[in-house]
Amino acid sequence: MDNVFIGLGSNLNHPQLQLNSAIENLKEIKESQLLNISDFYQSEPMGPQEQPDYINAVVEMSTALTAEQLLHELQEIENKQGRVREQRWGARTLDLDILLFGNEIINTEYLTVPHYGISERNFVLYPLSDLVDSTFKIPNAAMMSELLAACPVTGIKRLKKYDSNG
Repeated sequence: MDNVFIGLGSNLNHPQLQLNSAIENLKEIKESQLLNISDFYQSEPMGPQEQPDYINAVVEMSTALTAEQLLHELQEIENKQGRVREQRWGARTLDLDILLFGNEIINTEYLTVPHYGISERNFVLYPLSDLVDSTFKIPNAAMMSELLAACPVTGIKRLKKYDSNG
C-alpha cells in the first residue's frame, strides 16, 4: 500500500458541498482507505480572475492501486460531479489531483507526480501542512517548513474541517 495525497478544489455549484461529496466518493475507491482530511481553505483563483474563489483541501489515503489506476478513479469522481474541461485554470465543480504518490517521481503523458507547482501553491501547501509535520520532504523539492516559509499566506483563508453532514 502506498500513501498518497490528493488535492481537492472547487469553485462552482456550492464548492464546500462538492468537496464533501468528493470525500465521500473517495472513501469508496477500491483497494484504498481514506486516512486523513485537511481543513478547508478558501483561495483566490489561480487562472482567470473573473471567477469565484476556490475551496481547497488535501486528503491522505493509502492505496494498493497504481498511480494510473488511482488517476482513473479520480477522473470518474470528477465526471460524476459534473466536471467539464473547457478552460485551463477555469472555474470547475471539482478538481482532484494526485499531489504525491508515496515517494515516487512519475512523469508520463497523463500524470506528473509530485504534482507540478506543488511547492509554490499556497492552496496546496497549507492544506497539505495540516496532514504532515514540518520535516516532511516533498520529492525533488524541500522540507515542508522551507516551502511554507517561501510561500505567501496572502489570498488564502482557513475555513473549517470536513463535515460529513454537509
